Formats: sequence, C-alpha cells, structure tokens
Amino acid sequence: MLEGLRIVEISSFVAAPLGGMTLAQLGAEVVRVDPVGGAADLGRWPLAPSGASLLWTGMNKGKKSVTVDFRSPEGREVVTRLAADAGIVLTNAVGRDWLTHEALSAVRPDLIHLQIEGRHDGTPAVDYTVNAELGFPLVTGPADHAAPVNHVLPAWDVACGLYAAVGLLAAERRRSRTGEGARIRLPLHDVALATAGNLGFLAEAQLGGRRPRIGNHLYGGFARDFTLADDTRIMVVALTGRHFADLCRVTGHTGTVAELARLLNADFAADGDRYRHREALAALFAPWFAGRALPDVEREFTGTSVLWAPYRRFHEIDLTGNPMLGEIDQPGVGRLRAPASPLDTGDRAARRAPVPAPRLGEHTDAVLTRLGLDAGSLRAKGVVA
Repeated sequence: MLEGLRIVEISSFVAAPLGGMTLAQLGAEVVRVDPVGGAADLGRWPLAPSGASLLWTGMNKGKKSVTVDFRSPEGREVVTRLAADAGIVLTNAVGRDWLTHEALSAVRPDLIHLQIEGRHDGTPAVDYTVNAELGFPLVTGPADHAAPVNHVLPAWDVACGLYAAVGLLAAERRRSRTGEGARIRLPLHDVALATAGNLGFLAEAQLGGRRPRIGNHLYGGFARDFTLADDTRIMVVALTGRHFADLCRVTGHTGTVAELARLLNADFAADGDRYRHREALAALFAPWFAGRALPDVEREFTGTSVLWAPYRRFHEIDLTGNPMLGEIDQPGVGRLRAPASPLDTGDRAARRAPVPAPRLGEHTDAVLTRLGLDAGSLRAKGVVA
C-alpha cells in the first residue's frame, strides 16, 4: 500500500518505533538508524532466553537497520544524507541540533520531520509520568483502594505511535499536492490529554463530576467480572438493552429483574439505571455463574448477543487461529508467531506476512552503498558499524 515511501527513523522505546513499524508493515521502506552499539532500548525487557530484547524485535519488524557513530561529524553527515535522500524523518531523539527540522530542511527544503516530545513546552515526559498526571491511576482499581493503580499497557505510547504514522501520511499527502515539507511536533502529554478529552473525562471534571473507582464494573453501564464453578473468571458486558435482555433471559432472571426494576422505580433498558443499580444486578446474576463451569456458560451464551470472554494469561492465548499472525524466524530469538498489520483490506493475497526485525546494523552496507557512500571506508574509520 505504501510502496515507494521512504522514512528514516531515529528512535528508541515504544512510540516512535511503533509509528515506523506501522508504516513498514504497510509497505513503506523504513530505515532505523541507531548509534553504534544500539540505542537505549536494545536490551529492553522482556527478554528471550538468548538475552535478545523481545520489545526491540517486536517494535522493529520489517525495518532496515543502519548503525552510525552519532558523535563524529562524518557520522552525522551520513545521517543527514540518509534523511535528505528519504525526505521523511521520524524521531524522538532530543538534544541533537543536527537532527532538528531546521538543520535537515536546510539540506532538503521539502523535508517532512516529525518529532515526538514529552510535553508541548519541550520538557521531558514518558508514558508512566503522563499517565500519573492525567488521573487514570486514581480511578483504576477496587473502590476501597486508596493508592494509585498503574496499568501495564503503555497506552499513551501506543496512541502516540499511531498518531505519528497518521501525521506523516497526512504531511506526505500534502507534499504530493503542494511540494511543501512539514515540521510536526507530537508531544506525548498532548496525545494523552487529547484522548482524555475525546473520551469525555476532561469535560466531566470541568462540569463538576468526580469519577469514582468502581473495580471491574463498567462506568455508565452494566459489565463486570464473575467467578464460575471451576474458578474461571469471565468478563460479561451488556452495552445495549438487547444485550441486557439476553443476559436476563439466559440466566432465567427476566421476571426477577423486571420486579426489581419496579421496586427500585428503575428502567433497566437505560444504561444509567443499569449502572446505578449495578451491585444489586450483579448480586442477582452471580449465583447463576457460580453454579456453572466455563463450557456450560459458553454453551448457554452461544447464539445470544451477550458479550463475554474468559480472563486469560498471555501464554494461554491461541496464536494459531488468526491469519494476522504468521511464523517468523527472528534473529537472536528463534521461530515464533508474530503479528502483521491488523489492517485487512479483504485481499488475502495482498496481505503482507510479518517480517522479522533486522539484526542491529544489518543493512548498513546496502543502504549506504545506495547513497553512493563507501561503507567499507566508513567502517574502517569507525563511522559506521
């Protein structure tokens, strides 16, 4: 889909590498440029038994890898030539004047340059500090828990990486029409703030609302976890009146719930009333779940609109049934199943299989030779590795 698009990525950790990988999996040529010996994320956990970073290999699938000595003037010149040749730069590197839009656009005026930053004022921030400031850890967890609860998903990094990919494509589309380059700043804190605003969290607070902690309930609706007879835990979600009606019917509580609604002067066809009386409803349904094992619940819910799923650990996930996942032979790790792009155009023949991440510096010679540079001479001088 993006064949012919070329991007130079100078990055580490999650947001910027994810943005580059998103574009690489859609056909763009993404050249990740690292300092000699690798950037700070080269050994980031989780690790394979060999010691290779599964985060690094996961975030760099399908890219090309070049390693350059960033400290030497000649190495910086190599990166500048790479950027000028590609015309698009994605980076989260800070404190390097030679990597700024101003410096690189002096060499290529129509350069598209996207810089991921911490905050809009230029001060640093990472996913975990941004998350703490936005309030989410203080509305996550059990109702009687006083301390903050962080989640393990770096949600703001993920959103930032996807925003980066969209921003580069939008700028490239404009350049194809007007010939103009672009300087794009993408502060991580702004990504989180925008998302909190788009979801209504900020407006609710401005209007006097104070979001409570409610454990595994769904705010504003009916959903929660239940324990089964075999100690399996499942999540059950009733987003609509139809979902809730089917839940009542399957559990045999249609009449009881109707009587409860009468007694409480509630309308359980409405999200708000299902939420307000969530504890009473959950207590009503809990014995039905407690009396059944997972196969029984699966049989009862098949063919209904009820949304539900068992809780699983990562090692319990079936990786064989989804065509997005394909087997790769990852250098330094071995054979494993890895995801391609989740975007499915409906053309299975055109869908790209996952491509392993490169070895660090694997494509240095090929990429530099294409630029007309003597990779052997540069290596002898320690400029590249």
